[in-house]
Amino acid sequence: MNTVIKTRYSSHPEDFKAYDTKGIRDKFLIEELFLPDMISGIYTMEDRLIVGGIHPVSQPVILEPVDQLKAETFLERREIGIINVGAKTIIEVNDTRFELDTKEAIYIGKGTDRVIFHPSEVGETFLYFNAAPAHKTYPTTKVSKENAEVVTLGSLENSNHRTIYKLLVNSVVKTCQLQMGMTELKPGSVWNTMPAHTHDRRMEAYFYFDVKEGNVVSHFMGQPDETRHLWVKNHQAIISPPWSIHSGAGTSNYTFIWGMAGENMNYGDMDTVNPTDLK
Repeated sequence: MNTVIKTRYSSHPEDFKAYDTKGIRDKFLIEELFLPDMISGIYTMEDRLIVGGIHPVSQPVILEPVDQLKAETFLERREIGIINVGAKTIIEVNDTRFELDTKEAIYIGKGTDRVIFHPSEVGETFLYFNAAPAHKTYPTTKVSKENAEVVTLGSLENSNHRTIYKLLVNSVVKTCQLQMGMTELKPGSVWNTMPAHTHDRRMEAYFYFDVKEGNVVSHFMGQPDETRHLWVKNHQAIISPPWSIHSGAGTSNYTFIWGMAGENMNYGDMDTVNPTDLK
Protein backbone atom coordinates (compact mmCIF):
# COMPACT_ATOMS: atom_id res chain seq x y z
CA MET A 1 0.00 0.00 0.00
CA ASN A 2 1.44 3.38 -1.00
CA THR A 3 -1.11 5.64 0.75
CA VAL A 4 -0.63 6.28 4.48
CA ILE A 5 -2.88 8.76 6.30
CA LYS A 6 -2.74 9.40 10.06
CA THR A 7 -5.54 10.88 12.19
CA ARG A 8 -5.43 13.98 14.38
CA TYR A 9 -8.28 15.10 16.61
CA SER A 10 -9.71 18.57 17.15
CA SER A 11 -8.57 20.79 20.01
CA HIS A 12 -10.49 23.20 22.23
CA PRO A 13 -9.16 26.79 22.40
CA GLU A 14 -9.12 26.69 26.21
CA ASP A 15 -6.97 23.54 26.14
CA PHE A 16 -4.69 25.16 23.56
CA LYS A 17 -3.63 27.78 26.12
CA ALA A 18 -1.91 25.09 28.17
CA TYR A 19 0.05 23.41 25.35
CA ASP A 20 3.83 23.62 25.42
CA THR A 21 5.95 23.90 22.27
CA LYS A 22 5.98 20.14 21.69
CA GLY A 23 2.23 19.89 22.21
CA ILE A 24 1.54 22.59 19.63
CA ARG A 25 3.91 21.06 17.10
CA ASP A 26 2.52 17.54 17.61
CA LYS A 27 -1.09 18.64 17.13
CA PHE A 28 -0.88 21.29 14.41
CA LEU A 29 2.40 21.01 12.47
CA ILE A 30 2.86 18.45 9.69
CA GLU A 31 6.63 18.11 9.40
CA GLU A 32 7.02 15.42 6.73
CA LEU A 33 4.65 15.38 3.77
CA PHE A 34 6.75 13.95 0.96
CA LEU A 35 7.92 10.33 1.26
CA PRO A 36 9.44 8.59 -1.81
CA ASP A 37 6.85 6.70 -3.89
CA MET A 38 4.17 7.43 -1.29
CA ILE A 39 1.02 9.40 -0.66
CA SER A 40 1.06 10.55 2.95
CA GLY A 41 -0.78 13.01 5.13
CA ILE A 42 -3.12 13.79 7.99
CA TYR A 43 -6.85 13.23 8.39
CA THR A 44 -7.84 16.08 10.69
CA MET A 45 -11.16 16.22 12.51
CA GLU A 46 -11.21 19.96 11.71
CA ASP A 47 -13.94 19.76 9.04
CA ARG A 48 -12.53 16.29 8.21
CA LEU A 49 -10.00 17.70 5.76
CA ILE A 50 -7.16 15.47 4.58
CA VAL A 51 -3.87 17.35 4.13
CA GLY A 52 -1.16 15.49 2.27
CA GLY A 53 1.71 15.16 -0.14
CA ILE A 54 2.42 12.93 -3.15
CA HIS A 55 6.00 12.15 -4.14
CA PRO A 56 6.42 9.60 -6.97
CA VAL A 57 10.12 8.99 -7.55
CA SER A 58 10.79 5.63 -9.21
CA GLN A 59 7.27 4.55 -10.18
CA PRO A 60 3.71 5.83 -10.59
CA VAL A 61 1.69 6.17 -7.39
CA ILE A 62 -2.02 5.27 -7.22
CA LEU A 63 -4.51 7.09 -4.99
CA GLU A 64 -5.80 4.29 -2.76
CA PRO A 65 -8.62 4.19 -0.20
CA VAL A 66 -7.54 4.47 3.44
CA ASP A 67 -9.04 3.00 6.59
CA GLN A 68 -10.40 6.31 7.90
CA LEU A 69 -12.75 6.61 4.91
CA LYS A 70 -14.32 3.15 5.01
CA ALA A 71 -14.88 3.48 1.26
CA GLU A 72 -14.20 1.46 -1.88
CA THR A 73 -12.17 4.32 -3.40
CA PHE A 74 -10.48 7.41 -1.96
CA LEU A 75 -12.89 9.72 -3.81
CA GLU A 76 -16.08 7.75 -3.26
CA ARG A 77 -17.42 10.52 -1.00
CA ARG A 78 -14.65 13.13 -1.40
CA GLU A 79 -13.29 15.81 -3.68
CA ILE A 80 -9.59 16.62 -3.94
CA GLY A 81 -7.54 19.64 -4.92
CA ILE A 82 -3.90 19.21 -5.95
CA ILE A 83 -1.28 21.90 -6.54
CA ASN A 84 2.06 21.06 -8.14
CA VAL A 85 4.99 22.43 -6.10
CA GLY A 86 7.63 20.47 -8.03
CA ALA A 87 8.55 19.82 -11.64
CA LYS A 88 6.12 19.31 -14.54
CA THR A 89 4.36 15.96 -14.26
CA ILE A 90 1.46 13.82 -15.51
CA ILE A 91 -1.69 12.92 -13.57
CA GLU A 92 -4.07 10.29 -14.92
CA VAL A 93 -7.73 10.75 -13.96
CA ASN A 94 -9.67 7.67 -15.08
CA ASP A 95 -8.66 7.52 -18.78
CA THR A 96 -7.57 11.14 -19.20
CA ARG A 97 -4.00 12.40 -18.80
CA PHE A 98 -3.40 15.91 -17.47
CA GLU A 99 -0.03 17.65 -17.66
CA LEU A 100 0.46 19.72 -14.54
CA ASP A 101 3.25 22.30 -14.55
CA THR A 102 4.81 23.97 -11.52
CA LYS A 103 2.24 25.98 -9.51
CA GLU A 104 -0.69 24.68 -11.53
CA ALA A 105 -3.71 23.09 -9.84
CA ILE A 106 -6.23 20.40 -10.60
CA TYR A 107 -9.62 19.70 -9.04
CA ILE A 108 -10.92 16.11 -9.13
CA GLY A 109 -14.53 15.49 -8.17
CA LYS A 110 -16.43 12.99 -6.07
CA GLY A 111 -16.80 9.49 -7.48
CA THR A 112 -13.60 9.41 -9.57
CA ASP A 113 -12.40 5.80 -9.55
CA ARG A 114 -8.79 5.95 -10.68
CA VAL A 115 -6.08 8.58 -10.11
CA ILE A 116 -2.41 7.89 -10.90
CA PHE A 117 0.51 10.23 -10.26
CA HIS A 118 3.63 9.86 -12.41
CA PRO A 119 7.25 10.76 -11.64
CA SER A 120 8.45 13.85 -13.50
CA GLU A 121 10.82 13.42 -16.42
CA VAL A 122 12.47 16.79 -15.84
CA GLY A 123 12.91 16.97 -12.06
CA GLU A 124 11.30 15.91 -8.79
CA THR A 125 7.53 15.54 -8.42
CA PHE A 126 6.02 17.19 -5.33
CA LEU A 127 2.22 17.42 -5.28
CA TYR A 128 0.41 18.98 -2.33
CA PHE A 129 -3.26 18.11 -1.80
CA ASN A 130 -6.34 18.79 0.30
CA ALA A 131 -9.34 16.44 0.20
CA ALA A 132 -12.73 17.21 1.72
CA PRO A 133 -16.10 15.43 2.02
CA ALA A 134 -18.32 16.07 -1.01
CA HIS A 135 -22.06 15.75 -1.66
CA LYS A 136 -22.06 16.21 -5.44
CA THR A 137 -19.88 15.39 -8.43
CA TYR A 138 -18.23 18.28 -10.27
CA PRO A 139 -15.98 17.78 -13.31
CA THR A 140 -12.23 17.44 -13.16
CA THR A 141 -10.74 20.84 -13.95
CA LYS A 142 -7.15 22.00 -14.40
CA VAL A 143 -6.40 25.60 -13.37
CA SER A 144 -3.20 27.49 -14.19
CA LYS A 145 -2.04 30.79 -12.70
CA GLU A 146 -3.37 32.46 -15.85
CA ASN A 147 -6.86 31.05 -15.20
CA ALA A 148 -6.88 32.02 -11.52
CA GLU A 149 -8.51 35.01 -9.92
CA VAL A 150 -5.48 37.18 -9.10
CA VAL A 151 -5.19 39.88 -6.45
CA THR A 152 -2.06 41.85 -5.48
CA LEU A 153 -2.02 43.33 -1.99
CA GLY A 154 0.28 45.05 0.48
CA SER A 155 3.46 47.03 -0.08
CA LEU A 156 7.21 46.64 0.22
CA GLU A 157 7.20 49.41 2.82
CA ASN A 158 5.04 47.20 5.06
CA SER A 159 6.99 44.03 4.16
CA ASN A 160 3.85 42.34 2.83
CA HIS A 161 3.77 42.92 -0.95
CA ARG A 162 2.18 39.72 -2.25
CA THR A 163 0.13 38.22 -5.07
CA ILE A 164 -2.78 35.91 -4.28
CA TYR A 165 -3.79 33.29 -6.85
CA LYS A 166 -7.29 31.98 -6.15
CA LEU A 167 -7.00 28.69 -8.01
CA LEU A 168 -9.71 26.33 -6.78
CA VAL A 169 -12.35 28.75 -5.54
CA ASN A 170 -16.02 29.01 -6.44
CA SER A 171 -15.43 32.01 -8.71
CA VAL A 172 -13.08 29.87 -10.85
CA VAL A 173 -14.18 26.23 -10.55
CA LYS A 174 -17.19 24.45 -9.06
CA THR A 175 -16.50 22.54 -5.83
CA CYS A 176 -18.63 21.25 -2.97
CA GLN A 177 -16.74 22.91 -0.11
CA LEU A 178 -13.02 22.81 -0.89
CA GLN A 179 -11.28 26.14 -1.60
CA MET A 180 -7.55 26.41 -2.39
CA GLY A 181 -5.13 29.04 -3.55
CA MET A 182 -1.55 30.21 -3.44
CA THR A 183 0.13 33.37 -2.19
CA GLU A 184 3.56 34.48 -3.45
CA LEU A 185 5.48 37.07 -1.46
CA LYS A 186 7.62 39.53 -3.40
CA PRO A 187 11.38 39.79 -2.66
CA GLY A 188 11.85 41.94 0.43
CA SER A 189 8.42 41.04 1.86
CA VAL A 190 7.95 38.47 4.62
CA TRP A 191 4.50 38.93 6.22
CA ASN A 192 1.43 36.93 5.20
CA THR A 193 -2.20 37.38 6.24
CA MET A 194 -1.71 40.55 8.22
CA PRO A 195 -4.04 41.96 9.48
CA ALA A 196 -4.82 38.49 10.80
CA HIS A 197 -8.32 37.03 10.90
CA THR A 198 -10.41 34.07 11.98
CA HIS A 199 -13.45 32.46 10.35
CA ASP A 200 -15.66 30.25 12.52
CA ARG A 201 -17.42 28.87 9.47
CA ARG A 202 -14.41 27.01 8.08
CA MET A 203 -10.99 25.69 9.01
CA GLU A 204 -7.80 26.30 7.06
CA ALA A 205 -4.54 24.55 6.28
CA TYR A 206 -1.30 26.32 5.30
CA PHE A 207 1.53 24.74 3.33
CA TYR A 208 4.83 26.63 3.09
CA PHE A 209 7.21 26.17 0.16
CA ASP A 210 9.78 28.15 -1.83
CA VAL A 211 11.38 28.70 1.59
CA LYS A 212 15.02 29.20 0.68
CA GLU A 213 17.66 26.98 2.23
CA GLY A 214 18.66 28.16 5.68
CA ASN A 215 15.47 30.18 6.12
CA VAL A 216 12.31 29.57 8.19
CA VAL A 217 8.84 31.02 8.72
CA SER A 218 7.37 31.88 12.11
CA HIS A 219 3.69 30.91 11.85
CA PHE A 220 1.33 32.54 14.35
CA MET A 221 -1.82 30.81 15.59
CA GLY A 222 -4.25 30.77 18.49
CA GLN A 223 -7.08 33.06 19.55
CA PRO A 224 -6.32 36.74 18.92
CA ASP A 225 -5.81 37.42 22.62
CA GLU A 226 -3.80 34.23 23.25
CA THR A 227 -1.39 33.67 20.35
CA ARG A 228 1.45 31.18 19.94
CA HIS A 229 4.01 30.60 17.20
CA LEU A 230 5.53 27.67 15.32
CA TRP A 231 8.80 27.69 13.42
CA VAL A 232 8.11 26.14 10.03
CA LYS A 233 10.54 24.86 7.39
CA ASN A 234 10.18 24.32 3.64
CA HIS A 235 7.52 21.76 2.62
CA GLN A 236 5.78 21.76 6.00
CA ALA A 237 2.10 22.40 6.73
CA ILE A 238 -0.07 23.79 9.53
CA ILE A 239 -3.59 22.75 10.54
CA SER A 240 -5.49 25.87 11.61
CA PRO A 241 -8.77 25.44 13.55
CA PRO A 242 -11.65 27.87 12.91
CA TRP A 243 -10.99 29.73 16.18
CA SER A 244 -7.33 30.36 15.34
CA ILE A 245 -5.61 33.17 13.47
CA HIS A 246 -3.21 32.06 10.73
CA SER A 247 -0.41 34.43 9.86
CA GLY A 248 3.34 34.28 9.42
CA ALA A 249 6.60 36.11 8.91
CA GLY A 250 9.70 34.58 7.33
CA THR A 251 13.41 35.28 7.37
CA SER A 252 13.05 35.68 3.58
CA ASN A 253 10.19 35.75 1.08
CA TYR A 254 8.39 32.46 0.33
CA THR A 255 5.18 31.02 -1.13
CA PHE A 256 2.35 29.29 0.68
CA ILE A 257 -0.79 27.38 -0.25
CA TRP A 258 -3.99 27.94 1.69
CA GLY A 259 -6.81 25.44 1.69
CA MET A 260 -10.20 25.68 3.38
CA ALA A 261 -13.16 23.44 4.12
CA GLY A 262 -16.35 24.13 5.99
CA GLU A 263 -19.73 25.77 5.74
CA ASN A 264 -19.10 29.03 3.88
CA MET A 265 -17.28 29.28 0.54
CA ASN A 266 -17.24 33.09 0.44
CA TYR A 267 -13.55 34.06 0.34
CA GLY A 268 -14.27 37.37 2.06
CA ASP A 269 -16.04 35.77 5.02
CA MET A 270 -13.53 36.54 7.77
CA ASP A 271 -13.41 38.30 11.12
CA THR A 272 -10.40 40.62 10.86
CA VAL A 273 -8.27 41.41 13.90
CA ASN A 274 -6.53 44.76 14.23
CA PRO A 275 -2.77 44.14 14.61
CA THR A 276 -2.69 46.32 17.71
CA ASP A 277 -5.29 44.05 19.36
CA LEU A 278 -3.18 40.88 19.05
CA LYS A 279 -1.69 39.50 22.26
